[in-house]
Amino acid sequence: MRTGEIGQICTPAEGRAPLDGVLWGADNGCFGKGYPGPAGWRAWLSRHAVHAERCLWATAPDVLGDAAATLDRSRPHLPAICALGYPAALVAQDGLEHLTVPWADFDVLFLGGTTAWKLGPAAARLAAEALGRSKRVHMGRVNSQRRWTYAEHLGCHTVDGTLLAFGPDTNLPRLLSWTRQSTLSRADR
Repeated sequence: MRTGEIGQICTPAEGRAPLDGVLWGADNGCFGKGYPGPAGWRAWLSRHAVHAERCLWATAPDVLGDAAATLDRSRPHLPAICALGYPAALVAQDGLEHLTVPWADFDVLFLGGTTAWKLGPAAARLAAEALGRSKRVHMGRVNSQRRWTYAEHLGCHTVDGTLLAFGPDTNLPRLLSWTRQSTLSRADR
């Protein structure tokens, strides 16, 4: 991590702070069972705001697979995330292509949603629009070289996944080989 080849993701449920000198992402924990609620999420971000300048994105709360519910849940948080000095990320969910995207309210489009949607044409079009609007694009749940390559094809700046949590001795060399072959800028990881 300290070499800049990979970064760190921190969530409220983990209880870890961002490591000094390491690029990181602030994940709200809505995908798992670690979301502390609106007040808890903002309090957690406030406690770690001293590290905001190294943060690549902080996700606004979302609802897996439901873009309309995600927009309702995210809108109140986007300005607060920005006010704390973080790049605010809207987590794109299934159906966002049919809604009005509040492009001016966030810095990073985080491709979430179900696997089928995230890897489909609607998410690809949203990524292209985000890039055209000079937004950064991140893809979540990238745990294979095939998905890494697809994220690069879409123009994603960063990706995350849980690959290292399962067999780190085997998977760290694999992941590092992907980063070294990658067209993603090292500073973007």
